[in-house]
Amino acid sequence: MSSPSSALSTRVLLVCAAIGVATGMLGGVAGWVTVPVIAGPAFLYGLVLGSHVLPGIIAQEVLRRPLVALITHVVAALIASAFNPAWTMRFLGTALLFGAIQEGVAALTRYRSWGAWRFFISAAVIGVIVAVVVYLAVDLSVRPTWEQIAYLVIAVLGPVAWTAVGLSIGSALTRAGVTRR
Repeated sequence: MSSPSSALSTRVLLVCAAIGVATGMLGGVAGWVTVPVIAGPAFLYGLVLGSHVLPGIIAQEVLRRPLVALITHVVAALIASAFNPAWTMRFLGTALLFGAIQEGVAALTRYRSWGAWRFFISAAVIGVIVAVVVYLAVDLSVRPTWEQIAYLVIAVLGPVAWTAVGLSIGSALTRAGVTRR
């Protein structure tokens, strides 16, 4: 059993797992609605995909330690895969990408700055990447101009909005005593 001061103690890993399971269930639902959203109101896809920022945001807000975003994202991806096994590789790829971006931004501050601005920077980076990749993958250029613009705005703001939700959840968990700082 790891010591309480260890960066990845048993307690830390259990909190990552619990957050991963809860957010992974939401990720599974997001996987179910992806195809209907892309086939219909594709400009809303940024809100669906943006929900995948939650595991890392909540874990980092609660634990404020290295690697917790990445670990929690992988757990969430595995849980989401149980809901939609055909999307396993997409879930894992998204988890690794989003977790790496969140860890990278935290690493740039040497895991010492936990202000909301830091979380929103990672959300904006994720939003821009999502906007470009999905725009090209779904070929939104064939859609009306208003829909293309709405898509780009929502794709960037979706992860930002979900980040605000994640920070709120993380703060509530901390107030409830899930972890001690």
